[in-house]
Amino acid sequence: MAMTIHVDIVSAEGEIYSGLAEMVYAPAVMGEVGIAPRHTPLVTRLKPGEVRVMSADEMQHFYVSGGILEVQPHVVTVLADTAIRAHDLDEAAVQEAKKRAEEAMQDKSAEFEYAKAQSELAEAVAQLRAIERIRKSTSV
Repeated sequence: MAMTIHVDIVSAEGEIYSGLAEMVYAPAVMGEVGIAPRHTPLVTRLKPGEVRVMSADEMQHFYVSGGILEVQPHVVTVLADTAIRAHDLDEAAVQEAKKRAEEAMQDKSAEFEYAKAQSELAEAVAQLRAIERIRKSTSV
C-alpha cells in the first residue's frame, strides 16, 4: 500500500474536496509544486490554475482562482478564493469571459480597469487549461 497524505480543498463557498492522495500538484506563484506524503512544511500563495489530486485509482482536477497552500507532513490544505471541480467548468462561459477580458484590455481607458481585465484574462486562460487537461486525461 502506498503512502498517502490527507488533502482538503476549501473555498468561501465551502469544502470542495476532502480525502487521501498519493500526490498533489498545485500552481504556486513560484511555479507548479508537487507534494508527496511527508513533504516538508510549506505555506505559499497560489495563482489561478489547476490543482491535481492523485489517489490510488484516479486523478482529480480542480480549478482555483488563487489562494493559499499549506503543507504539513500529513495534511495539505488549499484555501482558495474560488474552487471548482474541473469537470464542472462551463467552457462556453469561460471562452466568453476570455473574449470580454481581451476586449477590455484593448480599451486601456483606465489603469485599474486594465489590471482587472488582465486578472480576468489570466483566470479564464487557467480555466481553459484545466478543461483541456481533464479532456486529455479522460480520452487516454
